Amino acid sequence: MERWLEAERDQIVLWLPVCLGTGVILWFALPDPRLWIATMLAAVGTAAFATALSRGGRLAPSIAMGGVALAFGVGSVWVHAEHAGAPVLPRAMIVRFEARVVQARPLPARDLIRLTLAPTRWLDRRPVSAPTRIRVNLTTSDAPRGLAPGAIIALRARLMSPAPPAVPGAYDFARVAWFDGLGATGRGFAPVTILSGAAAGEGLRVRLTRHIHAQLGGSVGGIAAALATGDTGAIGEDDAEAMRRSGLAHLLSVSGLHITAAVAITMLLASRLLALSRRLALTGRVPLLAAATAASVAIGYTLLTGSEVPTIRSCIAALLVLAAMALGREAITLRLVAAGALIVLLLWPESLVGPSFQLSFAAVTTIVALHEHPVVRGWFMKRDEAWVASVARGGASLLLTGVAIEVALMPIAIYHFHRAGIYGAVANIVAIPLTTFVVMPLEALALLLDIAGLGAPAWWLTGKALALLLWIARTTAAAPGAVTMLPAMPGGAYALIAAGGLWLALWRTRWRLLGLAPSLAGAAWALATPAPDLLVTGDGRHVAIRTARGDLALLRDRAGDYVRDTLAENAGSDDDPLLLSEQPDARCTRDACLVVRESGGRRWRILATRSPYLPPWRRLIAACRDADIVISDRRLPRGCVPRWLLLDRPALARTGGLALTLASGRVTTVRTPGDRHPWVEATDIAADDIDLPQSPTGGAGLPARQRNRPESRRHLVQS
Repeated sequence: MERWLEAERDQIVLWLPVCLGTGVILWFALPDPRLWIATMLAAVGTAAFATALSRGGRLAPSIAMGGVALAFGVGSVWVHAEHAGAPVLPRAMIVRFEARVVQARPLPARDLIRLTLAPTRWLDRRPVSAPTRIRVNLTTSDAPRGLAPGAIIALRARLMSPAPPAVPGAYDFARVAWFDGLGATGRGFAPVTILSGAAAGEGLRVRLTRHIHAQLGGSVGGIAAALATGDTGAIGEDDAEAMRRSGLAHLLSVSGLHITAAVAITMLLASRLLALSRRLALTGRVPLLAAATAASVAIGYTLLTGSEVPTIRSCIAALLVLAAMALGREAITLRLVAAGALIVLLLWPESLVGPSFQLSFAAVTTIVALHEHPVVRGWFMKRDEAWVASVARGGASLLLTGVAIEVALMPIAIYHFHRAGIYGAVANIVAIPLTTFVVMPLEALALLLDIAGLGAPAWWLTGKALALLLWIARTTAAAPGAVTMLPAMPGGAYALIAAGGLWLALWRTRWRLLGLAPSLAGAAWALATPAPDLLVTGDGRHVAIRTARGDLALLRDRAGDYVRDTLAENAGSDDDPLLLSEQPDARCTRDACLVVRESGGRRWRILATRSPYLPPWRRLIAACRDADIVISDRRLPRGCVPRWLLLDRPALARTGGLALTLASGRVTTVRTPGDRHPWVEATDIAADDIDLPQSPTGGAGLPARQRNRPESRRHLVQS
């Protein structure tokens, strides 16, 4: 062991951010503060034990370093979560209030303006737990002129607490909102009154975005604005989906590629211009001054694009590279990647569990580790050869790098987005150079020429280049088999794949090949996980059932696009969900559906309500007794006892959304028993105010006019 660590002595420090991140992951994975404290004590105790028994060498210090870093990771994200939180609205309500506009983000493609507000006064009633920051969507027609950051407005809005994941594996907005300080989200209604205008009017970012939209319309202008200011609101949903399916969505988020392009162009221009001075050229200060200029551009670009965490992360990495170049050191190394990851984890530990951090650092680590390998370095090193061979060698290098990145990022994409692209490597080989060397320089030139009113030709060329980029995305997305949809990946399988990948990338000796074992085991586990047969959202309103043909069918005939997409993605289906009422193995009335499924060698009867009206009490009890699973978005009578599972409002309040596999009887829930993470405690589901009392008379406590409705008296299974 000591001999191996001695051979890997330069790589040991790379595991410091890995151990720190492991602590962060354990804090998110473990539900109880007692387990968090126990983990920190165990890690510190292991470090102390290794130090006490140390007899020299590298093993004991490495264990001690890892234990301390792991404990620090658990504690840092815990402290950060406690300080980041803000009051959360306990339940949905419609209120009038006055607020200061913190941010106003236009979303032209959706005809919306997204406002981040800081309430200053509650006009109708003050909520029990009044949030200090709110996000509200307004239609463009309802937004008055002069709506800008700093303005004080009065409006009426329907607010609700940030939503937890609808089903297992879905996006956890409640967690993201907690760390962002958001206590409520909702929809605003007209009229919206501006009580006092913004002191400085619209900021530079908003003005620049409007200017770009005026030059280029539609999704082309939206992508141009995204590259310049980070605002993606004008990109049409169809084009955004094509970018995602083709593996080119990373071009829309200002991060490493865009910062690198801006820094490289600035470095090139600055070094050429500064070299014109004989004095600077002879003193050798050109690289230092060019690096300082590029650093200023990187910081300015980060501020212009909104200072999002991915952009700040890329800016930090660029500054480290520039510092290494100015000092005459090798700039692109795994130590640089580790230093960037360490800085980000210390400042924003919660970003580790998001896809942005994982995708960006996985891509950069893959590139650096691949090209540090002696064999790969020998293949693609520059040599004296014909230009045809040089171009072919460069193309092969790009292709190999693209394939390696796709393989590295595929588990991350499957875990977070439940999809894997096949042609992304080929599409990126064309799209990345097109964006870096054509689109961004042309757009920068157009903006520069606009100062003198001469930017029209450059904008025309920029529009054509962006149209070509969109054509690549649409063509790739429409190709047969472009995207493979998979159900939600188990967390344990993802952890095995990640651990094996890190082991393979960070070591240099042949022991690194041991990382293939956990990676392959995790991949086999993920592929062997069957798609769920039944998905139920946390509110009980939406149910997706897999039919005998393997299609996905929804309980309610009317469901929003977000619900449909979420259920389809987490079920591993790329097709548009069908209607349950139209399936041959389902019998539906206006109020409920009964589905009969064959799975695991037995016959399953699934009963689900789908209207606010309950059928007569006695008939409901009989229907429950004949069903294996009963699902409802409201509280059902105590006499409703199915053979296996009762999933009404109180039960779903404890479990959250869930996924069921009928053949194995496996049930996966959003909520873990005893989960005491702050955003989970803050968004506990309260009893719904509109629940109607249950009546043993057969009317379910409905008013007389509702009891007389024919559908409310219909027997659930009479058909």
